[in-house]
Amino acid sequence: MKWVTRENANVDRIACPWLIKRFIDPEAEFLYVPRDQVLEAAEKQAAHSYDAPGAEYTHRDGKCSFDVLVEDFGLTGDAALVRLAEIVHAADITDDRDSSPEGRGLYAIAHGFALLHGTADHTKIELETPMYDALYAWCQEQTSAASS
Repeated sequence: MKWVTRENANVDRIACPWLIKRFIDPEAEFLYVPRDQVLEAAEKQAAHSYDAPGAEYTHRDGKCSFDVLVEDFGLTGDAALVRLAEIVHAADITDDRDSSPEGRGLYAIAHGFALLHGTADHTKIELETPMYDALYAWCQEQTSAASS
């Protein structure tokens, strides 16, 4: 399935492809288009839209798109993924930046990738995917230690 969002991705629009590929749609393809073309591109491509005004999966009720995807796809039973969602949320939502201590660090790293790679959104996905894999592994360790 194709997934479409706004170009020049930062935290949420890179974290979401990681989540989608790992837990929702391993064969997903991602399209990045200008902000005002997301819904039109989704319709033309028969794609899911995310993290854009009016998108199928986007910010709602104070949640970032990553939070929404975790909930909508029934992934809340994975404690490590829920913990990762807290971190992504803190990194993505300026007013909630301090809601998770790791949020500021993830924001800094993701913003650094955006500064280095600009609108090369697929490059950012490729380079940041191992970071999200590592952060998820850390979350697994943290949540398993907490439940022991």
